Amino acid sequence: MRQIARLLAFALVLAATPAAAETIYPRGIRVGLTPMPGMTESKAFLGFESAGHGVKVLLAELPGPAFGEVEAAFKAVPEGAMGKVKPESLETAAGTAYYTAEEGVVGADKVRRYSLIVSGSKAFSGYVAVQVADSEAKTYSDEAVKKMLSSVSVRQQVPVEEQVAQMPFDIRELSDFKTVRTLAPGAALLLADGNEDTGIEGAPFMVLGLIGSVPEQTDDRARFAQQAAATIPGLRDAKITNSEPMRIDGSPGFETRIDAVSGKDNTPVTVVQWLRFGNASVAMRVIGSSPRDRWSDAFPRFRKVRDGLKAR
Repeated sequence: MRQIARLLAFALVLAATPAAAETIYPRGIRVGLTPMPGMTESKAFLGFESAGHGVKVLLAELPGPAFGEVEAAFKAVPEGAMGKVKPESLETAAGTAYYTAEEGVVGADKVRRYSLIVSGSKAFSGYVAVQVADSEAKTYSDEAVKKMLSSVSVRQQVPVEEQVAQMPFDIRELSDFKTVRTLAPGAALLLADGNEDTGIEGAPFMVLGLIGSVPEQTDDRARFAQQAAATIPGLRDAKITNSEPMRIDGSPGFETRIDAVSGKDNTPVTVVQWLRFGNASVAMRVIGSSPRDRWSDAFPRFRKVRDGLKAR
């Protein structure tokens, strides 16, 4: 009976204890935190804002080395040297971070600005920028902001379903690609057999997204497709080997193929770009890249992903 009484008492204590504040990860990224009371997730940017928009909290991912560079500056630059604001260290849920706080002006209004960087992994660093209008300073004090920043957390993977749900079209086939990563939330998605540690370019990968300023006239689309293909990053010694119109899921489209060299190992690659035109001045853009000696296996996978894309 005494044991049962102890268990009941323990259960009552748990029931009376307020639930821990939840870490919220804005859509599609690996950086999250527990926002200050009164803040909600923004629809205009990745982060949170107050009801009157006087307080904004922006979250983002930076390249992996960014944290190390700030950490080195923290150890090397004396406080106040050359008028610079030296970062302060802060222990967070994700580990040691560095943050700054300084005064600023937006238009005619005074603001308080904070920025924080924390290591996510070799592949990325987490970044948080906070702006507090002077009119909100009493409610959102330095202490409140610092408490929020100490809650910053990172996750190594974003659920695939969460990433796909942010895209402006349905993705019904991933063709067994091992890595799925958001390149630009709601705008571009990477599918790859490699990863950020081993490198992307050395194995087949795809980039799915949209491209704007599409010409309305059919005769202009060949030139547009070739110009778009020329902007694909990371290619060297690129040569267009084929560019022709086609139908993609019943809609007008254009296929362009390129032979090039890519990556730090100068890997010979073949790249395909598909543009699927709609009624607006925006086209669905699908890019597939593969080492040339793996092209025959990669190309059918690229087509499966392309054919599984459906406009919303």
